[in-house]
Amino acid sequence: MLDPKLFGDDAIPAETRAANAAIVQAMAGAPEWWDVGAQKVRDARARGEGVFPYAPKSERAYWIGIDGKGGNVPLRVLPAEQSRGVYLHIHGGGHVLGAADAQDKLLERIADATRLTAISVEYRLAPENPYPAGPDDCETAALWVNENLREFGGGALTIGGESAGAHLAAVTMLRLRDQHGITPFRAANLVYGIFDLGMTPSARAFGNDERLVLRTIDIQKFGEAFLPGTSDEEKRAPHFSPLHADLRGLCPALFSIGTRDALLDDSLFMHARWVAASNAGELDIYPGAAHAFTAFPTPQTFAYLKKMAAFLNAATD
Repeated sequence: MLDPKLFGDDAIPAETRAANAAIVQAMAGAPEWWDVGAQKVRDARARGEGVFPYAPKSERAYWIGIDGKGGNVPLRVLPAEQSRGVYLHIHGGGHVLGAADAQDKLLERIADATRLTAISVEYRLAPENPYPAGPDDCETAALWVNENLREFGGGALTIGGESAGAHLAAVTMLRLRDQHGITPFRAANLVYGIFDLGMTPSARAFGNDERLVLRTIDIQKFGEAFLPGTSDEEKRAPHFSPLHADLRGLCPALFSIGTRDALLDDSLFMHARWVAASNAGELDIYPGAAHAFTAFPTPQTFAYLKKMAAFLNAATD
């Protein structure tokens, strides 16, 4: 049962308030990707410019390439010592931004804490490559990793991602179940995901006045890039929006979300539907946390990392 106190202002830690204020200040006046072009924003993020911290590269990481429907699909591999399986990671960025090598240090933490080799998918991005390019690449990666799992040191296969990455992780699980007849994942780590591309009430109500990472207009623009020419109602088709899919027969999942996230309802609703489909599901709520809060070094981020590692370990031991 949800605790109402988690959603009140009194529950928001001082460090989270300070982080949110710093984010809003840093994003004030920042260019919109749809005005300057997605690639320009991608390049700026890669240089560490903007609100998100610079993402240093891991000396442990290496790239491999696999054949996909649209050509080569690059995979970023972060080996774990005495690896016992794989954490298949799908990065966020609204299906438009982000990169597989933009969270090496996070994936190092996961590999070290769980002894799961982290493999991040460099899927094709919209608007240059709209649906189904990204989902196709993630499906290809999941099938390949499942078939070659033992090469990475064990038989435990898990999946996870943030924001659009959580959406793609859920889509991938459903594709493998429905199109290939397999449910190979032992756990899913779904972090502030968007699960209804037609937009939940919190996504619509968040508005555009406060630029706290993700606003209503951002969700709309990302959706237009990923599914051009598609109405909100059409975006709710189950193959687009996992919230509206048959969720039976899937693995345990951890849903993590902050209460100052426009996608709050997506995690609340998806967790409820996940459990109602007889799947094990946990809901981890962070008072006052914004969208993408795990990118910033706050106590809530470190609490999430601890919770996530414990969840993955419990599901794969």
